[in-house]
Amino acid sequence: MRRLRRLPLLSPRQWRRRLIFWLGAVLVGLVAVAFAWLADGAQHLFLRAVSYEPLLVFILAPAGLALSLALTRWFFPGAQGSGIPQVIAALHEPDPQRVGALLTLRIAAGKVLLTLLGLASGASIGREGPTVQVGASIMHALGRWQGLPRPETIRIMVLAGGAAGVAAAFNTPLAGLVFGIEELSHSLRVRTGSLTLTAVVIAGITAILAVGDYVYFGVSHATLDVGPGWLAVGLCGVAGGLLGGGFSSTLLHLPRAFPKVVSRFAARRPAAFAACCGLVIATIGWASGGTSYGTGYEQARMLVEGKAGLPDSFMVWKLLATVASYLSGIPGGIFAPSLSIGAGLGQWLSALVPHAPAAAVVLLGMVGYFAGVVQAPITAAVIVMEMTGNHALMVPLMATSLLAFLVSRLVCRRPLYSSLAKRFLGH
Repeated sequence: MRRLRRLPLLSPRQWRRRLIFWLGAVLVGLVAVAFAWLADGAQHLFLRAVSYEPLLVFILAPAGLALSLALTRWFFPGAQGSGIPQVIAALHEPDPQRVGALLTLRIAAGKVLLTLLGLASGASIGREGPTVQVGASIMHALGRWQGLPRPETIRIMVLAGGAAGVAAAFNTPLAGLVFGIEELSHSLRVRTGSLTLTAVVIAGITAILAVGDYVYFGVSHATLDVGPGWLAVGLCGVAGGLLGGGFSSTLLHLPRAFPKVVSRFAARRPAAFAACCGLVIATIGWASGGTSYGTGYEQARMLVEGKAGLPDSFMVWKLLATVASYLSGIPGGIFAPSLSIGAGLGQWLSALVPHAPAAAVVLLGMVGYFAGVVQAPITAAVIVMEMTGNHALMVPLMATSLLAFLVSRLVCRRPLYSSLAKRFLGH
């Protein structure tokens, strides 16, 4: 009986750990669904307010961003930004205490609340990056509660929680698995891969049971035959790599290029600086007709489905608003805004490639820009394919993503998330 109890399939201890792991995946799925619902509500609340009185944005945006940053610094330090760099730092931090400081449930709660505040203030941010940190924090807390002795086991749970967060946020299980391996862990290990896959599947099933099966950006049936239309692959790959790499390089290096007066002002009065960023966001929103606010989900879906109504300048306004939102220091991700910017890039480039269907060029622009920003080509191709349900474009998407990745490395030598993660290591 003792020997039988030591077998992995019969060990009570192993089964207890499995149940805790599965419970964590279910919780990640439920939290991701609730977060998505609340984020949509916060964004709609803001849009209703500014539709009633457009000038109200010049009050809501500065005040909301200043309050968000003040609460971040006072009560939720470590919740700023996307959340993905914190998870990467936690996976590579050798000190368990520092890992715990990056992934507390308090930070996770603050991440959700302050991201909602940012969306209710008109900031150009997304909820997907924060969902990664929230998922990793939930799994880390369960691992600590379980009393897992090995730091390596805790890291596996953190990785699985982050990947499950992506899968549940986008309803993209394959992209969640690839993201965990390619972007978070930077390595493939059999045990890690199997546990991550389990968490992704459970979280994905939980999200589907809660809201039903759906395709994030709607189903796209666009195709791209071999021929002159493939010029769009090279065009979107190069343009997406240059623009996405330039965006990442801007986020990394622009604060250092500020004049000394601006740098001192941002350091001494961060909330006031965030309010100034809010004024910039309000001005951009006013100039763009309100298309630059929020996640950009509605605009990207319009472009994917081929609906008219968005100006060609949407991409520029959305990019500027996303840069201003990030520089403010408030919690919020760049996943969804980057995808919408990429869709706008594809819309603009479609006029230069008349032999390619405009709907296909929109998807190629989306994957090209996103791959240029995150420098994770497999994740970019898979996530766009799953979010649009378009398997026919898989080869052009992969080719565009790889080309954009190579071009982006010429502009920004180090990946954005990995570079930001180094700022959290040792803090």
